[in-house]
Amino acid sequence: MEKNDRGTMENNEKAVTTEETKINYRGWKSMPFIIGNETFEKLGAIGTLSNLLIYLTGVFNMKSITAALIINIFNGTTNFATLLGAFISDTYFGRYKTLGLATIASFMGLLAIQLTAAIKKLHPPHCGSGQNDTCTGPTTGQMAFLLTGFGMLIGGAAGIRPCNLAFGADQFNPETESGKKGINSFFNWYFFTFTFAQLVSLTLIVYVQSNVSWAIGLGIPAILMLISCALFFMGSKMYVKVKATGSPVTSVAQVIVVATKKRQLKLPEQPWLSLFKYMPPSSINSKLPYSDQFRFLDKAAIVTPQDQINPDGSATDPWKLCSMQQVEEVKCLLRVIPIWVAAILYHLVIVQQNTYAVFQAVQSNRQLGNINFKIPPASYIVFMMLSLTIWIPIYDRILVPFLRRITGKEGGFTILQRMGMGIFISILTMLVSALVEERRRTIALTRPNMGIAPRRGAISSMPGLWLIPQLMLAGLVEAFASVAQVEFYYKQFPENMRSIGGSLFFCGIGFSSYLSSLMISIIHRTTEGAASGNWLPEDLNKGRLDYFYYTIAAIEVLNFCYFLVCAKWYKYKGACKDTLQDNLGSIQLEKTAV
Repeated sequence: MEKNDRGTMENNEKAVTTEETKINYRGWKSMPFIIGNETFEKLGAIGTLSNLLIYLTGVFNMKSITAALIINIFNGTTNFATLLGAFISDTYFGRYKTLGLATIASFMGLLAIQLTAAIKKLHPPHCGSGQNDTCTGPTTGQMAFLLTGFGMLIGGAAGIRPCNLAFGADQFNPETESGKKGINSFFNWYFFTFTFAQLVSLTLIVYVQSNVSWAIGLGIPAILMLISCALFFMGSKMYVKVKATGSPVTSVAQVIVVATKKRQLKLPEQPWLSLFKYMPPSSINSKLPYSDQFRFLDKAAIVTPQDQINPDGSATDPWKLCSMQQVEEVKCLLRVIPIWVAAILYHLVIVQQNTYAVFQAVQSNRQLGNINFKIPPASYIVFMMLSLTIWIPIYDRILVPFLRRITGKEGGFTILQRMGMGIFISILTMLVSALVEERRRTIALTRPNMGIAPRRGAISSMPGLWLIPQLMLAGLVEAFASVAQVEFYYKQFPENMRSIGGSLFFCGIGFSSYLSSLMISIIHRTTEGAASGNWLPEDLNKGRLDYFYYTIAAIEVLNFCYFLVCAKWYKYKGACKDTLQDNLGSIQLEKTAV
């Protein structure tokens, strides 16, 4: 009877667990609210930020240098603020509350910027069209109101960017096959919506701002952000809300401090058996097996006679003894860093397509056929987004199922394989960019030109459509490497640090921008007095932008080789289970033989 009762109880517990799983993990049922929220949020944010430089110079009467400086500081601060937002999310509020507060902050920021355009007293008077007319700059109060809007946008981005991907992936059960497939698809569709938002913003919203009214053009993003807020909170009852579990950074610091204190100790021969093991019952992290990398950290989990252990199995003083689980979590972080460095370098290619490809377009023939219409230089970036938008559905819905049957892997390829493909395509992107620029420059110098670009030089008769191949390739770089990079951080970071992992993606973009600026500054100074002339002058026809592109291509070749070494060395989180089982099996055989 006892066995039957016990069996019945176990079956009931399993049924309850299954039922709870169905209730908690809504998967794709909650996606209309989450993806809808993200789509409208990006439409709102990008719709304002994409044309902000023109707004500052045209409405606030700022000098180009001042406006560019403000935009650069704003973009850099926004990217690096994600680290603070991720820390607050993982430590105090959790992803749901952080996203809710950040979405409201973003709406308030967009509304404040819209008011600067709608209310005359919040922006300077319009400049006259004559050359001798003086322009009045913004007052202290007007700048304060504008910067307040920027500050709220930074606060919103600090919470939204590192948390929205992780929050969306939280809605899928990672223990089931359908949940794993759902997480992989979600990352692809996230970038699809991101690119869709960029396409709409760079075309329709920018057109309204530039040709209809700034008040209406900035009001549309604010309304879209309000819709984003409404969608997010409408799905509140359906979401899986992972709670914050305290500062994960404290645990990392404890491992480093204790390993340093115990650096004189000798490492055990069988660390997977002798190291201190403890897993807090309330921990949301998955249990990690022992890995043999960064073994110097293992000393933090060596039990000495001076170490004391509580009745529940935990260490009395976590600053003197850490668990093997804590050590393995720190190893996860350290393993990610070399891959992150490779990601910073490959993103240099994307930065160039967003800057110098636009300058190439300025000095190219942008007229379409015989009609009196020229493609705006900045609109060529749309081709990069189109490439990503077209490729992701094809890859996710057609190639992945096909490749899954061949390779047996959930995503068709491993995450690092996809990232490696993206880095390889980045090499091709820069080579094609260099060849196209060489052709554009040659035509400009040897054939009749199409006029003079203000403050630059002759416009080459080469059709601007020749820029499409390099931009399409750059879109594929994003489709492979960027999507894989975000998925990589989510899956390889400990569960209580996933928001911090998400912030790494944006910090990497920030570092790439700064690195690109440093390279441009160095090359500009070193080639200015050279016999070959300045590579990067205002007039591209007098420079050698193609040499600059070849330089980046060479860097990407080295980066690809570096990435291959890192990828071969890298061990995925939890991938050491088989090794651990082999070690235990060998020990068991030794005992049997004895």
